Amino acid sequence: MSPDEKTPENDEPQAEQAPQESAEATDAVAKADAEGESKAPAKRKARAKKAPAEKAEKDDQPAAEKKAAAEKKPAAAKKAPAKKAAAKEAAEKSESKPAKRSGKAPAKPRRRVVRAHARYVRTSARKARMVCRHLPGKSVQEARAILAFTPREVAGAWSKLLESAVANAESNHELLEDDLIVREAFADEGPTIKRFRPRAMGRAAPIRKRTSHLTITLTPRPEPGTKKNHG
Repeated sequence: MSPDEKTPENDEPQAEQAPQESAEATDAVAKADAEGESKAPAKRKARAKKAPAEKAEKDDQPAAEKKAAAEKKPAAAKKAPAKKAAAKEAAEKSESKPAKRSGKAPAKPRRRVVRAHARYVRTSARKARMVCRHLPGKSVQEARAILAFTPREVAGAWSKLLESAVANAESNHELLEDDLIVREAFADEGPTIKRFRPRAMGRAAPIRKRTSHLTITLTPRPEPGTKKNHG
């Protein structure tokens, strides 16, 4: 037989095998679908079971947090009274202990002081001090009487200076003359004026003309029952 005659015979078995393979494929697809459908309800059931469990766990977590917070609150409430008690004890101790004395005494209000100065007075400081040492602690009237009866030329300068101090107190500080006393009265040395006079055998003798600066301070009289304070 020729090769052309054999071909139709050989094609018949191949044609029979093709329908069988297609049938097997359809059966496999049907089985896969059936298995998928059977597995889907199982998965749904598993998910449905997991969801309540997760919800229960989430519900348990806030409950546990609430319990922990409730346990912490009593502890904090216990600590607060303990702190208050410690603060009260410290306050009681501080009250019971005497206050520590500081090295510096509390500053007292200083009395007003009125000053008057006389500069370049033509007298020596030594002669001026011989008069002014009687004035401190005296009232204005007593100081006037002392100066009026002092037989020295410098007493006139001191009298003028005393009147100037009284006028300053009355006009500038609104103080009364009857309430004033002499707080200080002192004399400082001023510049010395130097002159010369001729002497025998062509020599020159120096002449020293002394000057002084006088100061008087007045202050209000202290109230009765208080100590004298000259500072």
